Amino acid sequence: MYTRRKFIGTSVLGGMGVSLAGNSALYARSLPGDGKRIGIIGLDTSHSIAFTKEFNKPDAGPELGGYRIVAAYPHGSREIESSYKRIPGYTEEVQKYGVRIAGSIAELLKETDVILLETNDGRLHAQQAMEVLQAGKMMFIDKPMTASLKDALMIFDEAEKRKVPLFSCSSLRFMESAQVVAHGQSGKVYGASVHSPATLEKTHPDLFWYGIHGVETLFTVMGAGCKSVTRYSSEGTDLVVGVWNDNRFGTFRGIREGKADYGGMVYTEKGNVILGPFGGYKPLMLEIVKFFQTGIPPVSKEETLDILAFMEAADESKNSGGKSVDMEKIYKKAGLKKQ
Repeated sequence: MYTRRKFIGTSVLGGMGVSLAGNSALYARSLPGDGKRIGIIGLDTSHSIAFTKEFNKPDAGPELGGYRIVAAYPHGSREIESSYKRIPGYTEEVQKYGVRIAGSIAELLKETDVILLETNDGRLHAQQAMEVLQAGKMMFIDKPMTASLKDALMIFDEAEKRKVPLFSCSSLRFMESAQVVAHGQSGKVYGASVHSPATLEKTHPDLFWYGIHGVETLFTVMGAGCKSVTRYSSEGTDLVVGVWNDNRFGTFRGIREGKADYGGMVYTEKGNVILGPFGGYKPLMLEIVKFFQTGIPPVSKEETLDILAFMEAADESKNSGGKSVDMEKIYKKAGLKKQ
């Protein structure tokens, strides 16, 4: 049985599965050796394109460690229209960067060393991650890690059993301003108020789909240890209030009306710290490379689970008319008991 303490610390284009002999010599010259071959699962998100362009550009610097994306499996959601409609175009796009298209995850795993699980549909992550873990390959799982706390527990359980490192997070975690606070440069954190877009997708619990960006930022500066959650919700806005174990308050404002951007304020010992702006994916990519090189996740399992539990608790609070929800209740429902 798990305890919270244990977690501290649609068809694709006809060219699928065919090597692209016509790619320019520019990409062929810099193919990586064993150990540095990245595979992508899921070409239904713009993240896959952004990562491919950065890892595979001809002048990629030594900071990326010589890693390159060599193959991708396109699927991917087959239900969420905004996702699966992207697959043909994104498949064509990554091929321009020398990426081979695999016909299955099993095929992808045979020719790659490490994995970026990018599928936009978090409901598919548990099944896809199991294949990767059973092959013994390290993996980064993009947001949302899963569409439920229970699925995340299943993934972590399998990873521990097979001794395969993994981690998951939003790219917002590695905003420079958030990292300054997270590394203690502003002293003690008394509380925080964070905002981000929070568009909804009917297949996912509300905040899992996009609000996770702001929630991840909140936990980056506050740390794990939220004990209760209360959510106030309207058509255009969510306001979620978390109370931490040491009675600090952290709030998340999800935006669906008005200007949708990322930011917030952290109240610290050395003064108030403004969060933002979001500086792109490069900081996350550097952390992924460090992870692939060391096997040490930059985000603890405890914190990842707290983020997912917070978002599930926010849904339960909304459904109960704005009542406060104990995080322990959410963990218990997922089969995780607190000692």
